[in-house]
Amino acid sequence: MRIVIAGGHGQIALRLERLLAARGDEVAGIIRRAEQGDDLRQAGAEPVLLDLESASVEEVAERLRGADAVVFAAGAGPGSGVDRKDTVDRGAAVLFADAAVRAGVRRYVVVSSMGADPAHQGDGVFDVYLRAKGEADAYVTGLDGLDWTVLRPGSLTNDAGTGLVRLEAHTGRGAVTRDDVAAVLAELLDTSATAGLVLELVGGSTPVSVAVKSVAGN
Repeated sequence: MRIVIAGGHGQIALRLERLLAARGDEVAGIIRRAEQGDDLRQAGAEPVLLDLESASVEEVAERLRGADAVVFAAGAGPGSGVDRKDTVDRGAAVLFADAAVRAGVRRYVVVSSMGADPAHQGDGVFDVYLRAKGEADAYVTGLDGLDWTVLRPGSLTNDAGTGLVRLEAHTGRGAVTRDDVAAVLAELLDTSATAGLVLELVGGSTPVSVAVKSVAGN
């Protein structure tokens, strides 16, 4: 498969790129800064220089044409303010979804966040983030032109992955390693029967491949 990842230099994205490249997929990662390109090349991915905060739908669609699947893993990051939660976590996600539809790429996997909700209350930066992610998820899931899957991990850690997770519509709060999130994303990309699902993910006791198969088609 050819897979294009938005937010290609993110911590989860770099892990995912390594996994996909190692299994023989053709991977491209969208990045904002040229100096990030070497990290993608080392991960086995082709760097694509494009700023999702300023690009047009057609510019993004041009980068997506010919892809079999796309992953939205971009984020404004923990040090960003309220404005960029809207322009990246909501705006770029909406743009990327519209571009995928225009490019004819149906398979669309979103890295969201547990607690994402367009009706989330509060004015703190994290409140705004959860609302922005929720609004983006609501937009994506309303598009008929996409076979979407929304993945909502719990608290992210940099511990070594265990390969054991809990993946359900509702898991409750918990932590999960970035390694395991990437492994689940790779499996979701291979499992088209998970289209139409919003899934929460935390660490657990079920092997990744088994966990994905068990929710597929539900």
